Formats: sequence, structure tokens, C-alpha cells
Amino acid sequence: MSSNVKGALLALVAFGLYSTHDVFIKILGATYSPIQIVFFSVLLSFPLATLMLMRDATPGTLVPVHPWWMAVRTVAAVITGISAFYAFSVLPLTQTYAILFATPLIITVLSIPILGETVRLRRWMAVIVGLIGVMVVLRPGSTELTLGHAAAILAAFGGAFASIVVRKIGAEERTVVMLLYPMVANFVVTGLALAFVYKPMPIEHLGMLAVISIMAWIAGRIIISAYRTGEAAIVAPMQYSQILWATGFGLLFFGETTDAYTAAGATIIIASGIYIVFRESKGGTSKTTPVLRTRTRFATPSMPRLSDMMRSGRYRDEPMSSGGRD
Repeated sequence: MSSNVKGALLALVAFGLYSTHDVFIKILGATYSPIQIVFFSVLLSFPLATLMLMRDATPGTLVPVHPWWMAVRTVAAVITGISAFYAFSVLPLTQTYAILFATPLIITVLSIPILGETVRLRRWMAVIVGLIGVMVVLRPGSTELTLGHAAAILAAFGGAFASIVVRKIGAEERTVVMLLYPMVANFVVTGLALAFVYKPMPIEHLGMLAVISIMAWIAGRIIISAYRTGEAAIVAPMQYSQILWATGFGLLFFGETTDAYTAAGATIIIASGIYIVFRESKGGTSKTTPVLRTRTRFATPSMPRLSDMMRSGRYRDEPMSSGGRD
């Protein structure tokens, strides 16, 4: 088995776990506020995070090198977690994924002012086509747009901001700093708000929250292995397999069916995202590949962002081979 095939298979397993993780979020979201779900998922993640942090031997303090950028990233991470969990709770799974898959398109646009990236015509066309796909899914004017749709869009923007900031400052910030600030912020913000939304949870629901944290952690480790095994241009598109899981899980557990507009829009968004990944795979430096090199998984405050973990000494972000650009 080639390294690329092995990397792709590992990624498929990881994203299958992530999709199952999102089913648990949706089940719990029918009863509890996303604030409560985020709070307990982060709380139950601290032991796993502590084990990771104990292995970080990088010298330094917990004071960020770039405090303002870290503040932007932390705010974006909090908004992304709560918004995405809410979207999963109230929208069909396929619609939520289709909107969140616009994150790479937003990263491409943000890379211009934040990273100084030059986006040429073909990638601009891919971004425009992808945004058209989002409009096909949303169908403004012909379908009722709800707070859930707004939350999914907000999560896509928040995830893009958080990811692009990692590309901006990740080489200079310690992994422990990149990990702790968003986790603590999620814990504090949702903890303060918990008094207004809290509902008592039976042990089985607390167990489901523990499962969410564990599955996110395991999936994160698997996908790091996938990126270390196969080429990023092969591994990255595997995230779109989640739409297949969403279709199956939505029908099996929630009686959801995917309408033609959502299917068509998702296809357009995925095609544009894959095109951007493959265009970036021809770039010669890390700065010119903001999407491909942002190892991120949206909507998982219970799990440190993959891009943070890839910044640690043991998870090196290998440079892509040089080549032409768009």
C-alpha cells in the first residue's frame, strides 16, 4: 500500500469519527443549549489536553508573542465553537456541512490582507464558484433562512479567521499557547453563560459528552498521522467525505433527506474547495498555501486545532514540493 493511499484511508477514518462526533452533538442539541454542550465538552477535554501539554518540552512562557493576534484567534475560536454546535443542533447535517465547507474559500480570501498572499484569476474563480454553491444551498428568497443558517455561516467565517491566524503567527508561538488560550476562553465564556441555560444532565448524556471529547481527540491524532503519511494534496480533500456520512447519518437517525438544491450546492462547494487544494499543492512556500497548510477541523472546541498540534516539534509541517502557481 502506497503512503498516499494509507494517508487517505487514515483521513477517511478520522473524518468518519468526526462525523459520528457531530451526530452526538445533534442529539444533545435537541435538549441542551450549545453553550452547555461546549462547556462540558471542553471541561472533559482538559485531562486529555493536560497529557499533551505535559509532553511539550518547548522552552518559554505562556505569554503569547503576538497577544493581539492571539486575542483575535481566541475570539474567533469561541464564536466558531458555539455557532457550529448550534448549527449542527438545528439544521440538517448535510446543510450544515455544505455551509461549513466554505471555510477554505474564506481562508483563501483572508490570506490576501493577513498573509500578503497573491490570489490569481483561477483561484478567484474557484472562490466565486464556491460562494455560488453556498447560495444554491441557502436559496435566499425561496426558502426560510433561520438562525441556524446564520450560525453555520458565522462558524465558517470564525473557523477561517482562527485558521489563518495560525498561519500568520504559528511559527513563532508555542503549541501550548496556541492550545490553551482558546480552550480556557471557551471554558470561561460558556461557564459564565451556563447559569442562564443550564439543564440538569443524566449520566448517559454526560457519557455522550465524554464520548464527543474522546472521539475528537482520537480523530485528531489519526489525521495528524494521515498528514505525516501522505501528501497534503491527497489527504486534505478527504474531509469532504463527511458529506456522505452526514447523508447516511441524517437519514438513519433523524429522518433527514437531502434535497436537490443542497446536493447540487454541496457538489459545487466541494469541487471549488478541491480545486483550491490542488492549485495550492503546486505552490513552493508555506505562505502561498494557506488552505493546504491549515490543518484544521471546524466545530470542535473539545479538541485542540490540528494546526496547533502540527506546530509542535513532533508533528512537523513538511514543505510541499516546489512547482508552478496559478
